[in-house]
Amino acid sequence: MITVVRSGMLRFFSPSLSHTLSFSSSSFLSIPNPPKPSLPNPLSRSISTHASFETQLFIPPGIQPDEVDDSAVLPGSNIAVGPYAGDSKIKDVEFVKSSSRAKDCPRDDRPEFAVLGRSNVGKSSLINSLVRKREIALTSKKPGKTQLINHFLVNKSWYLVDLPGYGFAKASETAKTDWSSFTKGYFLNRNTLVAVLLLIDASVPPQKIDLDCANWLGRNNIPITFVFTKCDKMKVAKGKRPDENIRDFQELIKQNYKQHPPWIMTSSVTGLGRDELLLHMSQLRNYWDQ
Repeated sequence: MITVVRSGMLRFFSPSLSHTLSFSSSSFLSIPNPPKPSLPNPLSRSISTHASFETQLFIPPGIQPDEVDDSAVLPGSNIAVGPYAGDSKIKDVEFVKSSSRAKDCPRDDRPEFAVLGRSNVGKSSLINSLVRKREIALTSKKPGKTQLINHFLVNKSWYLVDLPGYGFAKASETAKTDWSSFTKGYFLNRNTLVAVLLLIDASVPPQKIDLDCANWLGRNNIPITFVFTKCDKMKVAKGKRPDENIRDFQELIKQNYKQHPPWIMTSSVTGLGRDELLLHMSQLRNYWDQ
């Protein structure tokens, strides 16, 4: 059975946490916890999906739960497609600027999606796959190479933002502190942010640093979509398949979230989930832009 949640507010795109969480000094962007947002209680109904485990369905504005059937759910996701979904093709992309401070980012009121993830999660590969231009985002064998806020203008109408990866082991404590400070400032002060695409490596078991990141974003009422990467990877010796790791991650997320954020499976190698993710982004963007 899938739990269906609906809301008519833009903040429906952001999760709410079900109880107070404690953060240690090693946690992602640790700051005092603000009050929890109040969101409607979830509804429930049965529907089949392409996922191999139970999940909570994301119902976007403009569509009612009883209008959703299999054909309305994007493959490999919990995302229903609503009336705000539109043209999702990327026709043009250009690099605009790199910023070391949030206040230096573009200020032209265009909507934007921030791409965030642990170092070596495949962030640059996903961005290159989405825009279908090689090396538009720097791909490096050295985790943590991207250490600026990079804005790319898509179709001259919205931004894709490449944020520094978190959790790279070889960075100095000073560098980690600086990263935390300016990235936190971006999240908390960027009014044009439609959603954060939080990338999670599906080829490995759930990582505490990813859960800390998700919890911090939820605690601060920042809209997120979980983008599971490397879903083409096969099961390794004594390891689990990507869908099993995704299931385990979602079980942990359910412990702290009243409502599960939207999520989707992707692979930069095979192209899995690319078109579906862009369609999802189009409905978030079009609703934000109305």
